[in-house]
Amino acid sequence: MGMIVTVVGIGFAIFLCLILAGIVIYFFPLWIQSKLTGAGIGFGDLIGMTLRKVRPGVIVQCKIMAVQSGLPDPEITAKNLEAHYLAGGNVPQIIRALIAANKAKTIQLSYREATAIDLAGRDVLEAVQTSVYPRVIDCPPQTRGRATLDAMAKDGIQLKVTARVTVRSNLQQLIGGATEETIMARVGEGIVSAIGSAASHKAVLENPDMISKTVLSRRLDAETAFEIVSIDIADIDVGQNIGARLRADQAEADTQVARARSEGRRAEAVATEQENKAEIERSRAKLVEAEAQVPLSVAESLESGTLGILDLYKLRNIQADTEMRKGIAKSSGQAT
Repeated sequence: MGMIVTVVGIGFAIFLCLILAGIVIYFFPLWIQSKLTGAGIGFGDLIGMTLRKVRPGVIVQCKIMAVQSGLPDPEITAKNLEAHYLAGGNVPQIIRALIAANKAKTIQLSYREATAIDLAGRDVLEAVQTSVYPRVIDCPPQTRGRATLDAMAKDGIQLKVTARVTVRSNLQQLIGGATEETIMARVGEGIVSAIGSAASHKAVLENPDMISKTVLSRRLDAETAFEIVSIDIADIDVGQNIGARLRADQAEADTQVARARSEGRRAEAVATEQENKAEIERSRAKLVEAEAQVPLSVAESLESGTLGILDLYKLRNIQADTEMRKGIAKSSGQAT
């Protein structure tokens, strides 16, 4: 029984030795690198990173890069790097961005700002590179299907403009600042406004940099993640005579309105004429009705004795004489 216990103890000891040997073999190279480079990461820290599901190789490599590059920020510690790793950040990208900013000597970027930018979803290394080497953006962007920005001067001539905007990243406003789409929208609006305020298209063609000066004076990069370095007019072409076309369209519209009013007046005249004709017919009907009453009145007068037979004949002679005079007057008028 004692022999079995001894064998089990020896086997357990051998197993522990193998585990310890494996741990030493796995972590010893990283510990040696940290020790020789002054990274300051101990053997126990490496084991703790593994237990916390952090890749020790990534942390050690990043800490060595920071030390060898001489980054002065005291917040670049193994614990802070590990915390950023656990938060889902890209630790190697952070260190590379800090190294690039430190080498540039013109960019102030702290470890806290870099981690905040990284966790916000921005590419901090690209931001630093853009800050060192400004990027040129076409306006309008070629991906939107429009090749030019179209605007009209006060004389009605359309101008087609293509611009190139040089921007530099503003690291202090990268978090919460508007993106380059906002920059392009503001620049496009400024170019259209500058051309629209020009007295004539010839003035713009003679001095295209007036557009750049006008747009730059408006501080279009306020509250954005970029700083506008320059706005250059790459190409400017003359388009259509929009003013003349608008005037022609207005004249055509005025003609249509006048024609409609004339048609309205003609329709009113025709309606009035028809009403007058109807009134004439009504008057004629009343005249016929009145003429029909004359024989009845004469007959009543004869019956009552108010009118004699001689008076009737005299009245008829007068009517015949009147009709004759009317016929003579009508024939004389036609002869002349």
